[in-house]
Amino acid sequence: MTRGTLSALTDQEPLFRDLAPAGCYVALRVGFLAPEDEFNLFPSAWTRHYTIQAFGLRDPLIRWAATANGATRWSAVHLPDEAGVLAAYRRHGLRFGCVIGLPARTARSRKRSFGLFARSDREMTNHEIATLRATIAELHAPNRDALTPSQAEVLRMLSEGVRYKEIAHRLGITEGAVKARFKAACDRLGARTAVQAANIAQRRGLL
Repeated sequence: MTRGTLSALTDQEPLFRDLAPAGCYVALRVGFLAPEDEFNLFPSAWTRHYTIQAFGLRDPLIRWAATANGATRWSAVHLPDEAGVLAAYRRHGLRFGCVIGLPARTARSRKRSFGLFARSDREMTNHEIATLRATIAELHAPNRDALTPSQAEVLRMLSEGVRYKEIAHRLGITEGAVKARFKAACDRLGARTAVQAANIAQRRGLL
């Protein structure tokens, strides 16, 4: 998980705990193998049971989130559930909730985001669901202001293998200024190396 998104997710923890006191799971920009960032507040007993039973590929809520654009209550999801996943949720006290699914922002990225939010006491209100959907939508969007143009320019050249000295010559600045821009870019992206920073920036459409 990148430092910037980790901070954004943990900043929302009080809201998640308030609206989904029984737990939640958020996955941002899910690629072929895994999400770029994720946040799990479900009880450890449920997470362990869910993993052991390999519910991930059989969960009707996940299947709904994989194709939908919006939000709905768990009780409104009527997809096949041969594995009894929804009944297992209820046995662990996760009786009510909402699921949110957001499509990729661009055709090129093909990365979706989703969230599962649970309560044990009552159905979520329309306002609560709308608040959670808006929050996930904000987290889903890549932060295109994460780098200044000068930082992105330096990072782009470094990712292409251009050395500090050559970058300084091309831009008409000192080598120290190049290093300062690179360090600032890494700090913003939560990266330690040029390769890592470039990979994060490219995933978010910043280069």
